[in-house]
Amino acid sequence: MTEQKPSGLKNPVAAVRGLGAATLGFEVIVLLLMIAPLKMLAGADSGTPIIAVLVLAVVAALLTGMMKRDWAWHAGSGVQVLLLAGGFLHWTLAAVGVIFGLAWVYALHVRRSILG
Repeated sequence: MTEQKPSGLKNPVAAVRGLGAATLGFEVIVLLLMIAPLKMLAGADSGTPIIAVLVLAVVAALLTGMMKRDWAWHAGSGVQVLLLAGGFLHWTLAAVGVIFGLAWVYALHVRRSILG
């Protein structure tokens, strides 16, 4: 087995936790900002997608403050999957889901490479 090099970070656990929280925090902002365009694009059928966006934004906001817990990383992955699945409600949810899904995969990769 290869020995893992030290990351050089003063507090790697806090740094990784901050990355996860920042990723979810940006996601909350983008989800809330997409409500108005979603209303315009979906028209009369925008009720269910907007409710889904609001629920996912609240869940992501709650998870942002819970990144100390190990299960919050798994729940964050679940948010990404649900957002991607929201593409069945409207394509814009899938588009945002792909973007933040990739950002989340990167955060998980950084977490694994720093914390092991």
